[in-house]
Amino acid sequence: MADRLDRRSFLATSAAGAMIGLSFEERALLAGPTDSQKKVAAPKAACAMGRIGNVSISRILCGGNLISGYAHSRDLIYVSPLMMQYFTDEKILDTWQVCEEHGINTCVIFCGDPRAVGLIGRYRKERGGTMQWLAQANPSTDDVKTVVDKAIDDGAVGVFLVGNQGDQWTFDNRLDLIDQFVRYVKKQGVIAGVAGHALEMVIAVESAGIPTDFYMKTLHHTNYWSARRPDQNRHVIENYGTDNYWAMTPQETIAFMRDVKKPWIAYKVLAAGAIAPQDGFDFVFKNGADFACVGMFDWQVAEDVQIANAVVAQHKNRPRAWMA
Repeated sequence: MADRLDRRSFLATSAAGAMIGLSFEERALLAGPTDSQKKVAAPKAACAMGRIGNVSISRILCGGNLISGYAHSRDLIYVSPLMMQYFTDEKILDTWQVCEEHGINTCVIFCGDPRAVGLIGRYRKERGGTMQWLAQANPSTDDVKTVVDKAIDDGAVGVFLVGNQGDQWTFDNRLDLIDQFVRYVKKQGVIAGVAGHALEMVIAVESAGIPTDFYMKTLHHTNYWSARRPDQNRHVIENYGTDNYWAMTPQETIAFMRDVKKPWIAYKVLAAGAIAPQDGFDFVFKNGADFACVGMFDWQVAEDVQIANAVVAQHKNRPRAWMA
């Protein structure tokens, strides 16, 4: 019969009507994989660029947590294993390729992840790419050099102290170790940074005059449904059993960073997927970040670059001058 609907056409019709007002995730689940998710979209514009020292860096960097399987999942226990299933070696290479095709020229890799580090070399050899990487390092208290040497030998253009360690050494009053780390990295001829979730880290490093080339500091607003509760008021490094907050003092961070004359890479800018890119990018760039480190799936890259470019252009004359 002409007016007869089979199950597939009925579901398709119903799903199309249901799309209105749904979130991206809900629409994606209803629609299934689309052609745009299966093949690389033609780039519309290259990602806006900045500089740290003598290194040219895209305004958004490809984060490394998803690729290494360290996805923040709140209380969803399957998320990190799911990321490891999705990000096969080939998918990681595909993701970096899509990033480069849209002008993202820098990724962050935990240098303690030999798989990811090895894949950068393979990517350059097999795909002919030039993706550069910043090494996220976790040196020991009695040896800050070995991990730095290994990262540079593997081709990193810069090395920074991982956020948990930047926080921990600050709270342990071991600024001497941070200073030693930064000076050693710079002595090797690459850019040096310090990361942290806690504003206390930036304040302490600035006050001590440690000559870091850049900071990585968390920043996102807290207007999202799963934001931390009032009783979740300990720092990230205290492992309070929470996995849903990273920028505990966004307004205080914005105020302090306004007077910091060094490039700032904001991270956790989308609160691990709880904040939409348009909202999250606008918040961090208008409030002083020079770059944003973002965990991205391959099919998110084109849209993220388009949004970032528009937001950066909109905030050329923001209160904190662009430092990079």
